[in-house]
Amino acid sequence: MKVLVIGEGASEHALVWKLSQSRHIDKIYCCPGNREIAETAEYIDVSPYDFRTLVDFVKYEWIDLTIAVSQNLFLKGIVNAFEKEGCRILGPHKAAAQCMTSRVFLKDLMRRHRIPTTEYKVFTSYLHAQDYIRLKTPPFVIKTDGSLDNHGVFTALTIEDAIDTLKMIMEDMTFGDAGKHVIVEASLQGEKASFVAVTDGQAIAPLTDLYKYEDRENGIHTMVTGAYSPTGIITEELKNTIMTQIMEPLLKALKSEGIHYKGFLFADLICNQKGPYLFELQCCFPNPETQTILPRLKNDFVDFAFSVTEERLSDSTLELTNKTSLCMNLFSRGYPQKDHNNFIINGLEGIESMKDIAVFHGGSSSSDTKRASGNEMVLSITAIGNDIKAAKETAGIAIDKIYFDGMYYGKDIINK
Repeated sequence: MKVLVIGEGASEHALVWKLSQSRHIDKIYCCPGNREIAETAEYIDVSPYDFRTLVDFVKYEWIDLTIAVSQNLFLKGIVNAFEKEGCRILGPHKAAAQCMTSRVFLKDLMRRHRIPTTEYKVFTSYLHAQDYIRLKTPPFVIKTDGSLDNHGVFTALTIEDAIDTLKMIMEDMTFGDAGKHVIVEASLQGEKASFVAVTDGQAIAPLTDLYKYEDRENGIHTMVTGAYSPTGIITEELKNTIMTQIMEPLLKALKSEGIHYKGFLFADLICNQKGPYLFELQCCFPNPETQTILPRLKNDFVDFAFSVTEERLSDSTLELTNKTSLCMNLFSRGYPQKDHNNFIINGLEGIESMKDIAVFHGGSSSSDTKRASGNEMVLSITAIGNDIKAAKETAGIAIDKIYFDGMYYGKDIINK
């Protein structure tokens, strides 16, 4: 069997790594990939957005499955283009991706279908939003309409902070068209956790939960510095509640809107005594969630993917290890604002043979000197342990062996 993976980051590297373990795989292609991915998969010199050429290549090489990763590819209609030509591809159609990346659409959908979420109001006028803020009690959560990965979400502790944030989004247009509609939410107290489910458009099944570490110190951009799974927060009872009150109603709501969604649903939740509330939703293979979950997945990923594309998920059983996985993202200096190119990564050879460690490359390349380019996330280090403490210890040992100019990571994660 042949598989094509479209993308070039750490999430794509994790997918190629997982696919290479499948008993079905004869060959993996990547487009564009990175040089580390190309050590496992054959590189295809085609633009990821040249759907016509990619479809022709898939047909010519008799490729059995294509996996796209980027949210932008789904928004451009890659699934539509492939399925129109009878080519199997994992992921949501353009209409499904568009609705899943509009926070306003999702909030309104949840309201119409009574899916638990926070109180909110949508504004297109800076002055009207400002007037509303002055009548309410902080803290507030302010969001752009466009779901820009982990960007465009702000917590304002005071009215003045909220007004400054509104000005940045709506007057200064820092986020472009994504800021034409702004959501102002009440700030809920409770435990934060993420919950991952998968759907074939007919059935939906829980996969796992995870916790994400975020760094908001650099202002506009939110960096997710790591994640671990499972959290210990989501009990079996709470998992059932999340499925019956949020995930299953969400699938039903999408179907009622004429949206046929296939793929993963990554839900960010706030859980308190009143129950779980849906805070954010992603539809691609996000970073670092993908690198955190795949090392725990016991299923053959090819079997898993086919059960989704063929709409027979209800006949499958998803299995994960009982161990804990911890993913740590390592960034280059100044990410994501500054460029800093062609620096050497030292120490990789010291961790490649380590037990319970997987290394996934984002902005790095593979050569005799192991170089990376700046302005991006360079590496993900995923450690497996019997519990979170053991996973942190293993991750710390691995990271201590690595050095590159301007290396930055969430040191507080492994030091706690």
